[in-house]
Amino acid sequence: MMETAGQPEHSQPVPVQPDIRALLLPVKDLQNAKQRLAEALTPEERFAFAQAMLADTMRAVSGVKRADKIFVITSYEPVMKTAVEYGWEILREDRQVSESASVDFASRLLAERGVTALLRLPLDLPLVQPGDIDELLATECTAPAVVMVPSRDGTGTNAILRTPLMLFPSRFGPNSFAKHRDEAEQVGARTIIKRNERLEMDVDDEADLRALMRHDLANTATGKWLEQSGVAARFRTRAIAI
Repeated sequence: MMETAGQPEHSQPVPVQPDIRALLLPVKDLQNAKQRLAEALTPEERFAFAQAMLADTMRAVSGVKRADKIFVITSYEPVMKTAVEYGWEILREDRQVSESASVDFASRLLAERGVTALLRLPLDLPLVQPGDIDELLATECTAPAVVMVPSRDGTGTNAILRTPLMLFPSRFGPNSFAKHRDEAEQVGARTIIKRNERLEMDVDDEADLRALMRHDLANTATGKWLEQSGVAARFRTRAIAI
């Protein structure tokens, strides 16, 4: 059978890159966690509080169904042990320079491994449920795009999913939500804002802690610690005095 030049009889199908969505937990040394709570909690209390919130966050992540892969980037040995027990992959750091640097390092590495979308979650989401995380991972978005959940006060970035992974640099810290939104606009990415009360409830300062204690903390490690440590009673006494 004669073929016309440039028109092969059998064209080869164009390979389609698989959509691989992963979850990333950046965890720093908890001994240095929650410095903005220094006036409200002792160093020992801040450490134990961070441990409890991390336990709740990791419990929720362990129930996630829509993550193709789950990664933890950290230099903190106790978290590495827990991650191994859950079957998650560890990206080991010698030390953490900043959360932004950790997330961007992980993003470069995982992009090379074929991950097409990466959801970063912080370690202090005591109310989060597996379905909250699955909903973010299931968001329909074609690259370039970013999905974000703000913090309770609207200034922080409590969850961010980027596709591709190196869409723009991370800007975690004060006013990160506005900075990430501006970065997305500069690169022409579609921006999807999700609101979720449980995902928005992280704890950075005393106002956040008071807001958290207005929620139902039953069946959470954080709620159990707040009661057993006496911190909840102490804050309730202060509220009455005020």
